Amino acid sequence: MNDKALLRRLILRKALKKGRFKLSSGGTSPYYFDGKQITLDSVGAAALARVILHWARQDRAQAIGGLTLGADPIIGSVLSLAPRRGMKIRGFIVRKEPKKHGTQRSIEGTLRPGSRVIIVDDVVTKGTSTFRAIEEVEKRGCRVTRAVALVDREEGGGEALVKKGYRFTPVFRLRDLI
Repeated sequence: MNDKALLRRLILRKALKKGRFKLSSGGTSPYYFDGKQITLDSVGAAALARVILHWARQDRAQAIGGLTLGADPIIGSVLSLAPRRGMKIRGFIVRKEPKKHGTQRSIEGTLRPGSRVIIVDDVVTKGTSTFRAIEEVEKRGCRVTRAVALVDREEGGGEALVKKGYRFTPVFRLRDLI
C-alpha cells in the first residue's frame, strides 16, 4: 500500500468525525478532522513525512515549519526521517504570540534569511494558521516554496493561498475523503 492510500485509510478510521462541530475558524461543520490522530501516530506520522519529503526534495527546501500546534508533530516526523532519505533540512516552529521572556522570539529553531521553506499544517480551513506562519518567515527574508496540509477542508483557505501566489499542496481535499 502506498503512503497516500495508507494515510487515507488512517484518516477515515481514526481522524474523521461526524456530528456537529465548532471549528477554530469560528464556523461549524458536520465533519471534523482530528489531524493529531494521524500526526501523533507512528505509522501515520512516518507516511506523512515521506510524502512531504518527496515535495521537499522537489523544492530543494532547506527548512520546514509552521504554526504551533498543528505543525509541531509534522515537523518532528519530517526531521527524523530526512537523514535516512539523504536529506538535510532544518525545522522551525512559529509561536502564536512572541515569547514574553528570554529571547522574546516568535520563531523557534534555525531559520536563516534566504532559506527555501515549506510551511506545514494538519488541517486548512480558512488558511489563518498557514498565513500567520508565512508572514513570520517572510519577515525573516525566507522564500515559501510550498504550503502543505494533510487535509484541505475546502472552505477557502487553499484558494486564498493560491490567489496570493503560494503553491498549496494538500495531501487530501475534503472531496477525497467524504
